[in-house]
Amino acid sequence: MQYRDIEQPRAGDTVVVGMSGGVDSTLVAALLQERGCNVIGVTMALWKGDLPPLPDGQKLKSSCYGPDETDDIASCKAFCAERGIAHQVIDVKDAYQKQVLDYFKAEYRAGRTPNPCVRCNRFVKFGALLQGVQDMGIRYDYFCTGHYARLVRPAAGLWGSDRTPVMIAGASDVSKDQTYFLYRIPSAVLETVRFPLGLTAKADVFAMARERGLVAAERAESQDFIPPEYFEYLFSDRPGVPGDIIDLDGHVLGHHKGIEHYTVGQRRGLGVSSTRPLYVHSIDARRNVVVLADNDDLLCAGLIADDFVWPADIMPREPFDASVKIRLASRPVPCRVEPFVADGGSSAGAAYRITFAEPQRAVAPGQSAVLYRDGVIVGGGIISTPVR
Repeated sequence: MQYRDIEQPRAGDTVVVGMSGGVDSTLVAALLQERGCNVIGVTMALWKGDLPPLPDGQKLKSSCYGPDETDDIASCKAFCAERGIAHQVIDVKDAYQKQVLDYFKAEYRAGRTPNPCVRCNRFVKFGALLQGVQDMGIRYDYFCTGHYARLVRPAAGLWGSDRTPVMIAGASDVSKDQTYFLYRIPSAVLETVRFPLGLTAKADVFAMARERGLVAAERAESQDFIPPEYFEYLFSDRPGVPGDIIDLDGHVLGHHKGIEHYTVGQRRGLGVSSTRPLYVHSIDARRNVVVLADNDDLLCAGLIADDFVWPADIMPREPFDASVKIRLASRPVPCRVEPFVADGGSSAGAAYRITFAEPQRAVAPGQSAVLYRDGVIVGGGIISTPVR
């Protein structure tokens, strides 16, 4: 299918820029102002101040959720004040707690591997934040962010329909592509969203930021949605339930302190002794066991996914070929996609079987299976079951 890139904001347009204090969003605001746009910066307030200080003067890694948020907001305010850009802080703490933090804990406790960034983009960055902007009476033509992605529109109707919705396409800088995190944003929202860095390499972003003397060019990039040092604290609201660590034959190899501390494919920190490398093969929440196996036993022929989203809710009518990513760091692999009906089972919305052209390792329930054709996202769902 042929696609055309969506136009970027022009001089005179009013643009709201979601700013985090990092180099990407700061450069976006600077470039749009230079283009002659009326720029309004907005920054999310997520942190509730509920994380205790780290012992022994440990320093936190830069993260989306943590006490360094106050520094990020101050950086955004300073940049906007210097440039004469209006800036607002939007409180989205409650939405973040419910849609990201509570979801994250519930999924791990159910033996699944959640992706908080997918959830945050759908319900917070492109949900609660935009609702907050609207509630403040701010009118704008476009909402822009520093994500590495592109927006395109198909030249012909999607899946045989007469509709041509805005769709998400891969960034030019493949190493920084963030489309996997964005696939659940509704097409209606994407109509007024723009990603000005979609055609820009990360190295060029730093170069342009330094040319403009942006302080953000020297700041460390966020690495996690929450500092790893706080994982234990995050789950301290309810003690873990100890259980067995077993092999594929059911032999007990050791004991765990709670299944929320494990994820499919994990090797380190298993707490068992073995003469060969072992990996988390699966997690059975019903029996409260963690199953370990050899690396080759983690290979899967495909997966079942449900809770699918499609551009503009236009569903494919027939089985089709595509490429699928099963985690951010995986490369897209050719696959066959076809409807799936479980025998006596249930799913969250229509389920699909995705069969890989070549086996894939460590398919993790709870992660997303994102489907691409010609580098454009045509749909995606949540992995429910690996097909061994």
